[in-house]
Amino acid sequence: MLKLIKKFQKSLVAKLIVLVGLVLLICLSGWAYFSINYQKKKVMDSIISDADSLANTIKLGTHYAMMHNLRDDITSIIKKFASERKLESLRIYNKEAQIKYSNINSEVDQATNIKAEACNNCHQSDPPQTHLSLPQRTRIFFSPDGHRKLAIISPIYSEPGCSSNMCHVHPPGKKVLGALDVLVSLTEIDKELAHFQKLMLAFGLSVFSITAGIIFFFLHRFVKRPINKMIAETDLIANGHYSSNFSIDQDDEIGRLTSAISKMGENISEKQEELNKQRDEYQSLFELVPCIITVQDRNYKLMRYNRDFYEKFNPKPGDYCYHAYKGRELKCEICPVEETFEDGLPHFSEERGVGKDGTPTHWIVRTSPIKNEQGEIVAAMEMSVDVTQRKLLEEELKKSEKKYYAIFDNIPNPVFVLDMNTLEILDCNHSVKAVYGFDKEEIIRSSFLNFFKKKDGERVASLLKTSTVINRAQHINKTGQTLFVNLRISPSEYPGGRVLLVTTSDITKRLETEQQLIQASKMATLGEMATGVAHELNQPLSVIKTASRFFMKKIKKKEKIEDEIFLTMSTEIDSYVDRAAKIINHMRQFGRKSDITLQKVQVNETLQKAMEILGQQLKVRGIDIEWDLEEHLPPIMADPDRLEQVFINLLINARDAVDEKWQSQDRPEGEKKITFKTESIGNEIVVAIKDTGPGISDAIIDRIFEPFFTTKKVGQGTGLGLSISYGIIQECKGSLKAFSKKNEGTSFIMKFPVADDT
Repeated sequence: MLKLIKKFQKSLVAKLIVLVGLVLLICLSGWAYFSINYQKKKVMDSIISDADSLANTIKLGTHYAMMHNLRDDITSIIKKFASERKLESLRIYNKEAQIKYSNINSEVDQATNIKAEACNNCHQSDPPQTHLSLPQRTRIFFSPDGHRKLAIISPIYSEPGCSSNMCHVHPPGKKVLGALDVLVSLTEIDKELAHFQKLMLAFGLSVFSITAGIIFFFLHRFVKRPINKMIAETDLIANGHYSSNFSIDQDDEIGRLTSAISKMGENISEKQEELNKQRDEYQSLFELVPCIITVQDRNYKLMRYNRDFYEKFNPKPGDYCYHAYKGRELKCEICPVEETFEDGLPHFSEERGVGKDGTPTHWIVRTSPIKNEQGEIVAAMEMSVDVTQRKLLEEELKKSEKKYYAIFDNIPNPVFVLDMNTLEILDCNHSVKAVYGFDKEEIIRSSFLNFFKKKDGERVASLLKTSTVINRAQHINKTGQTLFVNLRISPSEYPGGRVLLVTTSDITKRLETEQQLIQASKMATLGEMATGVAHELNQPLSVIKTASRFFMKKIKKKEKIEDEIFLTMSTEIDSYVDRAAKIINHMRQFGRKSDITLQKVQVNETLQKAMEILGQQLKVRGIDIEWDLEEHLPPIMADPDRLEQVFINLLINARDAVDEKWQSQDRPEGEKKITFKTESIGNEIVVAIKDTGPGISDAIIDRIFEPFFTTKKVGQGTGLGLSISYGIIQECKGSLKAFSKKNEGTSFIMKFPVADDT
């Protein structure tokens, strides 16, 4: 019983059923109660009304007999009415409460108590009341056998005819002569009412039972079962089972609630998966994060720590941080955890300890408070990053910086660190003083462009920012002397921003040596051309000699020279003198020592100037010259004297190669020929000098541009011609290559970039 009560207390459906049942029972009971009472009242009112109407009918029926004092007729009428209407009794009382007429003969002439219930309503006051309402005249009482009876007493009023009639002795002042008392048995009525009451009760109980059953079925089918399923589903959700197939085929609040619970389960499942994933991620991060993490209480006892901390320090259960970290028995004097507990703020420090293997360990510490829901600090998180390697690297870096700074300072070439934008000198090594004469402190924060001539400043600034190499730049040292240097430029990082590292190489002495070699090469070339020059000068001298003898002969004979002949011979002498002077000037200009100045040069013109010196010599040797020059070639940037020297060197080599081939015992086939070809290809000018000599073997063709390498006999060559020619062409930013086939000759191909329009 107690279990049922507890189960009832915990069951919403049971409470709903009982509550609805009670409400329904009260409503039906009230309805039945008021319906029965209403029906009883209606029936009693009807009976009372009928009885009153009957009493009035009886009074009317006996009126005539009473007026004529027909007693037998009155008695007959009373008995007839009582019999037909099944009246219990029908009485007529006089003023003294004496029964004068009755359907029961034994009651006639009996007297009743004036204060009895039937008469009391009128006689309770003095004088007695003459008019009463129907309820006042009605009385219901129980008979000795227990049945109810209804009695209505109706007053019989005095009429004018009664007081004048001879049979009556009532004075005219009497208003009420007597009363008619109708007594009706309510036994049958009570039976019918009792039956009606039973029917109403049975109907009410039936309605209650059917309604309660319907409500019970509805609540059980559409409320209890879904609620039980929802409870089971929520239990599954509470136990971590989120993916059950739970659905109820109801399109109402319960169905929507079921869908909401199912949706909630799915959402919780997704959120739980996400939470589990985040938890695993955070746990994994906590364990695998590449730093040391500990959680400590106010006593500095380790509450939690990650794997990195365990592997580095191997703490014991219940260990304290200062003991695990540093093997101390007391906390550290400066403790960021203590500071965090005091002010609730993060703190930072750098610590040093000993790892579990006994090696020194350095780490950076960062602490943060852990608070509960009330905002109280309950623990502190300490995150430490092992910087041992960084410390070691810092020490190594210091050593390395010291070493490389020593190297930087002792590099034999000057090295400058320039601001990439302003070209301001940020740093330099000590070699600057040996080359430029400046102390380091004198040029720091000054412009690197101060080493150049002012007119070259803008051009050089652009080259420094865009080039990696600047060759043969002219610098000015502290004493104002001009230096020739090669610059190597490379961008680099420097504290504070991007910089340019510029290394300079003093090539002044090297250039002087090269000039001497080039001059020596020129002298050697002039020596090689001596025979050719003699032939070139011999013809003008012969013409002058012949003309002078002719004039001397005519003068000795005192013969007159015709003006026309004299003019012609004088003109010839003058032209050949000019030709000889031109050759001598060309030789003198070629042989002089000049500075290196690059200017726009026409290749075809330079080739033709070279041929002016060697042309006659080549004719004497029977070597034909074939020209294939493209007209209107764009100019190139070169030194014209040096470029002519290159062409002369290559012509001499071609001449010697052709002579060597034709001086062999077996007479070769073909012709003795040197070909000149120029053409423009894209942005380049290509110059080719080809001979029909014996060619150069593959074994030595890669070495022909080496200094002092020669294939000529001893005493016939210095081995500097091709080497110097190669260097001169490189100065013009060009290239020189040799191509050769055995017994077919050799071709020297030179390529020069076209000069800019500026």
